Amino acid sequence: MRIWAKLMTEGRIKRQFVFERDEKLVYSQFFEYLTEICQALDAPTPVLTKTHIFNFAKFNHVKFVGRDFVEPLGYDCLFLENLH
Repeated sequence: MRIWAKLMTEGRIKRQFVFERDEKLVYSQFFEYLTEICQALDAPTPVLTKTHIFNFAKFNHVKFVGRDFVEPLGYDCLFLENLH
């Protein structure tokens, strides 16, 4: 499993990280993956909803915007893309 995480501002990638695991993607552990990704990017962890997980499962990507965070993000969005 590989997830490409991008912190973006005005359509440009400001920081990025590829999260890799030898195991298969397990959606019940998605928040754990998200937490590790945000720690690696030194960014706050967003609130995760079922809609976020469904979007990732259906479209292979999910976008977290400022309103998804309790703390200020400092970027326009956090974009996660499944690289399979």
